[in-house]
This record gives sequence, C-alpha cells and structure tokens, in this order.
Amino acid sequence: MPTAHYHLPGLFEFYDLYRAFLPLYRTHREYFYDWCGIGSLYGAPAGCLWGGGRAGFGDDDPRKVLALTREYGISARLTFSNSLLRQEHLSDRACNALCALFAQQDGNGVIVHSDLLLGYLKQKYPNLYFVSSTTKVLTAFDQLQQELDREDFRFVVPDFRLNKAFDRLNALPQSQKDKVEFLCNECCWFGCQDRKACYETVSRKNLGEPCPEHRCAAPGGGEGYRFSRAMENPGFIGVGDIRNTYLPMGFTHFKIEGRSLGSALILEFLLYYLTKPEYHLHVREAIYLDSMLDLF
Repeated sequence: MPTAHYHLPGLFEFYDLYRAFLPLYRTHREYFYDWCGIGSLYGAPAGCLWGGGRAGFGDDDPRKVLALTREYGISARLTFSNSLLRQEHLSDRACNALCALFAQQDGNGVIVHSDLLLGYLKQKYPNLYFVSSTTKVLTAFDQLQQELDREDFRFVVPDFRLNKAFDRLNALPQSQKDKVEFLCNECCWFGCQDRKACYETVSRKNLGEPCPEHRCAAPGGGEGYRFSRAMENPGFIGVGDIRNTYLPMGFTHFKIEGRSLGSALILEFLLYYLTKPEYHLHVREAIYLDSMLDLF
C-alpha cells in the first residue's frame, strides 16, 4: 500500500507538543499505522506580515523549530498565504530572515497565495519549494486543474468542497495526483459563500490595516471549531477514506488544519489520523505525563 503523507499544523504554534510527540512516534512505531507518515509541519510565528489563512501565534525560536524538523527528517513549511500583499511588503525584514533561514536546509517550503510573493521568493530563495494555498478558494474543478498545471507548485491544496469529486479526481494523470494535497478536517460550512472574505480579513490584520471583524453567519459558526462537527462535513476525509479510497486512487498527500486551535485538539488529530485505536491511551498518557507540556 502507498504511504499517506500527513501535513500537520503548528510548526511554531505547537512546537512543545511535537517535541514530545515525535520521539514517541519514532521509538514506538507499533503504536501508529504503518501506511502513514509525516510529510511536513507548517505554520508561522506571530506577527508575520506575509502570514495568512489563520493568525499565527507561535513564538518559539525558528532555529529550535528547524532543529526539530531536521532531527526527524520532516519538511518545514512557512505559511505565508497573505492574499493582499503589495510590492512594498516584499522587503519585510522578519519574513525575509525566516525564508533565508529555512532555505539553508534542503527540503523546506512555503505555502503561498500571492503570485507577487511567489515570483519574489522563486528569485530570491530558489532552494525552497512552493505550495498553492487553499486560501485561493478554488471551488471549480477547472480552476484546480489549471493550478495543478503550474510548474511553480510542488503541491496544490484544493478547496475542501472538491474532496469528493471522485470522477474528475480519478481522471487526473498520476503526475497531477501526486501534487494534490487534500484538506481533510475542515469545519467550515460546506455551503459557505464568505470563505474568501474570511481569509482576506486575516490578511488585512496581518498587514496591520484597519478592518471590521468577519462575522461568520454559517450554521454553528459561533461555536468555534468542533472536530465532531467537522466529521459530519460532506467534505471530511477520514482515516477509512484515506486508506480505502484515496490511496488506491493514487493520492498520497493530506493536510490537517488546526493552527489556531489548542494543542489538546491537535493531539486528538494525531490520535485519529496516525494512531491505532488500541494505542490511543498509550499516546495520551505519554503526552499528558510530559511535565514540560501544558495542553490546556
């Protein structure tokens, strides 16, 4: 069976959780499904001008973060998916310093929305690879195909509402299937028409521009993220879907969202997607008993 590669949230935001989890993942592989692996950790520190999608809140030293991913052979991705960047923003010192640092280590990437930023990064940091962000909200399959045709991107994350378009997905050539990275656990209402506006609000906030709060009018939108509700979403991709449908079809990359959530919920994602049910308690105990980790 092919390997499912998970792309996990919280490179900066949940450094302490991964510092506890990854040694367990390495030394007790019997706890975890043998058909899956960790493809990357993604995120952004707090206050990143180029940030988008979700507001980053991590404050861990980027060098510590990179040392952890290097130790475990995992790609590190910067989430720089701000959709409203202008030319004057490209000179931002902090974001350029992060890219320069990440580019020193082979196999790291950047998740981008802005073509302006993409062109700049390609020229200045050619050692990085690029991922087309789901914040583009590509809901039409033809749009997804056009994005997959672009040589700029190693991976493309389609809108979650294309997750079950099986007839057209299965008709893609293998070279394009290899580039698709499905967003598995989106909680957003399947019928939402305001998704792009929601992302643009985050982009404006990261640029420091005044803007009104985006008020989600979707059913249940005021309750925040609920994994139980995400599982009921028509676009949800569960463990059985990955193993029995997507892997046999030739798709091997799966993104788990959750940068703005708490580490306790991220642990639930790690348990659900990577851990055999009979070992859930073993992993929980090991993580909860780590005296250096505060999950709540």
